[in-house]
Amino acid sequence: MNIVIWMACGALLGWFAYELLDMSPGRGQAASLVIGGTGGVLGGKLLAPMLGIAAATPDAFSIPSLFIATFAAAVLLFVANYIYNTWRI
Repeated sequence: MNIVIWMACGALLGWFAYELLDMSPGRGQAASLVIGGTGGVLGGKLLAPMLGIAAATPDAFSIPSLFIATFAAAVLLFVANYIYNTWRI
């Protein structure tokens, strides 16, 4: 269940970056949603346990891990935007 929440939060951030911040309109909205969702899952699944922020039980919801997932999605979106603006990939 956590993975779905992390993915939804990252995808929401991807939509926000595409629609409101006008980040990489040439890349497309679907790509922004996928990049944001991937960043959310990577942040929640990999970074949060590495930083010791994971929940006590594996299936429990953790607000701090959601913040890490959101931050990772934002960083991945920023990097993707930088790559797109630099090399048009």
